Amino acid sequence: MNDETGIRGSYWLETAPPGDPAPPPSGDIAVEVAVVGGGIAGLSTAWELVREGREVAVLEADRIAAGVTGYTTAKLTALHTLIYDHLRRTRGPEGARLYAQSQTEAIRHAAGIVGELGIECEWEEAAAYTYAESPRNVEKLRAEADAAHEAGLPAEFVTETGLPFEVAGAVRVADQAQFHPRKYLLALADDLRRRGGSVYEGTRVVGLTEGEPCVLTTDADVSVRADEVVIATHYPVFDRALLFARLSPRRELVVAAPLAEERAPRDMYITPERNTRSVRTAPYGDGRRLLIVTGEHFSPGATDVEERFTRLSAWADDRFPGLTHTHRWATQDNDSTDSVPLVGPLHAGSRHTWVATGFGGWGLSGGIMAGRLLSELVSGRTVEWSGLYDPRRLATVVREGTSFLKHQAHVAKHFVGDRLPSLTEPALKDIPRGEGAVVRVNGRQYAVHRDEQGRLQAVSARCTHLGCIVSYNSAEQAWECPCHGSRFAPDGQILQGPAVHPLKRREI
Repeated sequence: MNDETGIRGSYWLETAPPGDPAPPPSGDIAVEVAVVGGGIAGLSTAWELVREGREVAVLEADRIAAGVTGYTTAKLTALHTLIYDHLRRTRGPEGARLYAQSQTEAIRHAAGIVGELGIECEWEEAAAYTYAESPRNVEKLRAEADAAHEAGLPAEFVTETGLPFEVAGAVRVADQAQFHPRKYLLALADDLRRRGGSVYEGTRVVGLTEGEPCVLTTDADVSVRADEVVIATHYPVFDRALLFARLSPRRELVVAAPLAEERAPRDMYITPERNTRSVRTAPYGDGRRLLIVTGEHFSPGATDVEERFTRLSAWADDRFPGLTHTHRWATQDNDSTDSVPLVGPLHAGSRHTWVATGFGGWGLSGGIMAGRLLSELVSGRTVEWSGLYDPRRLATVVREGTSFLKHQAHVAKHFVGDRLPSLTEPALKDIPRGEGAVVRVNGRQYAVHRDEQGRLQAVSARCTHLGCIVSYNSAEQAWECPCHGSRFAPDGQILQGPAVHPLKRREI
């Protein structure tokens, strides 16, 4: 994302060029395992399986490590804001322990891979903090510290941090990590190829037939036969498991600015206050580090994104005076209705199809965990914590009821309400240059964008996933589905799934 001020987009994409694209398959292929999605979950799974001698192909719709993983804040930690007190209440102490164990082992596993492959990815050990500025939230932090410690993490409640402002309290967990995610994943992909695996970019999978073997079809009408299929597309592109009913997409904004080394915090911080504020720094050179501040989460389709960027930048400027912002970007995550990722069989009848999704903003440790778990399951082995993440787990009123109903109400509101005529609907002539709006022409809704030269282009306003009406995000110049998070360019081309077909062009 670039703008007229010269502020650049994702720092991770800018500083780890991907090189020449890997071409799509030239014809039908057959492999033992096909992994759909080239982010951290997909590449981690593929690498684990190739290391075991399996014949694996990764199918990525765009470029590997350039989707959600290319827009992360790149914290690798088992301290996930306030998860452990929640898990202790909903899954019991054993569920919290298994969560801590699986996430901690993912961090150690990644450290081992970095050492084994000699990956230059700016790996740094750091402590992770969940903090609060308001005294009224201290008891929540104390409960979280107690639950995390009971779960096996070296967690403690503290009142001092490395932040340049006072906090009322914080949970601290040592021996966590931060790194450059794209440099890590591109090195993983290179090693995967050296071991005999295949990577195909620009290969959008649009169909799946389960069987022995399973058959995937691409938008270029190429067939990929595989004994096992892993769906690691962040939000599953196939709806047969009805996981869309248990996933809620959200976006978060990121602003970044260089900071003198002596002023830069070296640990990782997050607070749920103020609609989330996350802080970390990364090596930047010339005696500086890059301050990375994340927050302002919202549902896709919001129209006030620029205002949210302004609020986030103002918060960073207030806490770290004298900043000159150089980068800003946004990321998208999927929250499961019970706050635990969904990793395992794609649906109750699955025998050879698998899924990894619902990482809730912690996709780095979650993706590495998923790679280890899925490689074991695909090979017919079990893991102690596989039941915790099993997508077939039964939802209970205590565990998922409120979140499930809230998400369904949100979807229903948009699915029905956005179709109804409104007195505030804009006319074509009211759309300014560089903006977009959903307008009604002869009773039909069109998503219309006016470019900087004043030309109009129209596409169908119905998301090709499940038919919700899209909304225009002017800060990121994208049509977004408020129901399930699909995103499209102004001309209707897919930017992000679960949609696998572009918005259809329309004449007005």
